[in-house]
Amino acid sequence: MHCPTFSKYFQGKPYNLLITMLKLALEEDGIDFTSKGIFSSTEQIHTQIIAKEQTCVSGLPVIPIIMQLSSLTHNDYVLNILVDEGQEVPINTPIAEIIGPAFTILQTERTILNFISHLSGITTTTKKYVNALKGSDIILLDTRKTLPGLRYPDKYAVLCGGGMNHRCNLEELLLIKDNHIDKAGSLTNAVKSLRNTYNPCPPIEVECRNHSEVIEAVECQVNRIMLDNMSIDTLCSSLMVIPKSIQVEVSGGITLNNLKNIVTSQYKPHYVSVGCITNSASAADFSMRVIREKRV
Repeated sequence: MHCPTFSKYFQGKPYNLLITMLKLALEEDGIDFTSKGIFSSTEQIHTQIIAKEQTCVSGLPVIPIIMQLSSLTHNDYVLNILVDEGQEVPINTPIAEIIGPAFTILQTERTILNFISHLSGITTTTKKYVNALKGSDIILLDTRKTLPGLRYPDKYAVLCGGGMNHRCNLEELLLIKDNHIDKAGSLTNAVKSLRNTYNPCPPIEVECRNHSEVIEAVECQVNRIMLDNMSIDTLCSSLMVIPKSIQVEVSGGITLNNLKNIVTSQYKPHYVSVGCITNSASAADFSMRVIREKRV
């Protein structure tokens, strides 16, 4: 399992962005006047978060952060996490329980469930692709096709599903795409421009649209070649001419149905990158149930 420790992954910029999004989510919901009118300020409840379908769970560490943003200290409530991040659970499995002030728990219920549902959906979808790659050495990568503002949580969820992160932002890798090649006049010119601009030059990846661009990228000795939206025949012929010194990534139009064509081909890439694991994953279904309430 590639799932990192939540606190280690969310440091610095990723943590600050997460806090910003959680604050916005809480602000969206406002004050729960319904619960405020029914529960007294002293009432405590015992709740469980239940998986309403088979799923791979991720995102549970956001619960204490949401509680803290709702002005609760660790002494104000009890949180028991019942499963591991990335763990697959059957339907009706309790994944966490929260005991504490009724008003605060119910006011934060939807924010908690929304984040866990979204991230668990990504983790579950990622796991399906990782399982489809079993038996090969091909590594599943994500993309930057994530929800705005949720780049780091989305990519964290990919790790929990056994995938790996491609670049998290535009600063992490030089990636030459079609617009860059068209502006420079050729793939070779684009590579030269970057190498003239940066000294030392960071690793360069080139997105190739056809076999001739693959040949050109090989001659430029780039660090990684992305074979984008190629037919299986063009893909195989391109893989044949790329030396082992250059990493190969296959991207574009990859589904669970056609992934087997890549896995069973004679020449295999190092990576496949799949946008749908983050931009098209269905949210997992969870609910929060009150087990009992206490009057104090």
